[in-house]
Amino acid sequence: MAITSSPINQGGALITAQGTKTFFNITADTLVKAKSGRIAKISVLVAGSAPGSVNDSATIGAAAVTNELAVIPNTVGVYNIDFPVSNGIVIKIGTGQTLAVSYI
Repeated sequence: MAITSSPINQGGALITAQGTKTFFNITADTLVKAKSGRIAKISVLVAGSAPGSVNDSATIGAAAVTNELAVIPNTVGVYNIDFPVSNGIVIKIGTGQTLAVSYI
């Protein structure tokens, strides 16, 4: 799933991802949440030299291509994801990236 920086239009309703919690200054692979929820937005603060990923996983070690939800571009910006997770939220950092996320 590619993430976009523009809102999504579903059935005529404008949807913008909003989280109720935040996790700042992510510079290493991070378990953001270890249970079901929703990833809302990713803010790429430092682009780095490689993209990262958002994974539906309860542990960093179990995060893999098979549970990847979105690629985190190595371009500075805020990206709406607005996607549910069943197991948890793991952020796999791209080389040199610094990120912030919002989630529920």
